[in-house]
Amino acid sequence: MKFEQLLALVHDEPLFETGLLLAGDRDPNDVRRQLSRWVSAGQIRQLRRGLYLLAQPYQKVAPHPFLVANALMPGSYVSGQSALAFYGLIPEYVARTTSVTTTRPELWDGGYQFRHIAASLFFGYKLVQLSQDQQAFVATPEKALLDLAHFTPGSDSPGYLQELRLQNLERLDTDQLNEFAQRAQKPKWLRVAKQVSVLWAAESESYDDLL
Repeated sequence: MKFEQLLALVHDEPLFETGLLLAGDRDPNDVRRQLSRWVSAGQIRQLRRGLYLLAQPYQKVAPHPFLVANALMPGSYVSGQSALAFYGLIPEYVARTTSVTTTRPELWDGGYQFRHIAASLFFGYKLVQLSQDQQAFVATPEKALLDLAHFTPGSDSPGYLQELRLQNLERLDTDQLNEFAQRAQKPKWLRVAKQVSVLWAAESESYDDLL
């Protein structure tokens, strides 16, 4: 396969896997050798074994970081501060994309972190539409907040929640937040849900006073 043929095949894809190139009677070893040559030439980038993207200037569609995170670790979802920033619930830009997985924790080059969570707590995520027709599994705002609390020492203190500078709390479903905390039966989660519900009520009351 020539590089021009690869471009014709994957130029509309933000990411591609080796399997896409193995259709027909192509020799898998030849395909892998060619991929290795393209990586060495700087024409494509390898994200993990079998997963690639086109390098600039050949890249037509840039992959969203959340899409990359899902592809790096199948069976994971983006959560914590990454998801909270995506939903506009915290003001800071978050450079590292944090995901949750039931497998071992890992840290990948390029700013991708995967945190281990028990299988019983692996819930509360959905398929979210991203830019340029891309989709990824992302925690709901409520679960992202609880996941962050789960991994952060002292996160159930009022001081931590103030430091987090939560905003746009009207985007939170406090019933869902409390339901998730009850489902997990984690005392820390229950405390966080209660404190956030108080903040949500106070913000709603302040908004009503302005009307």
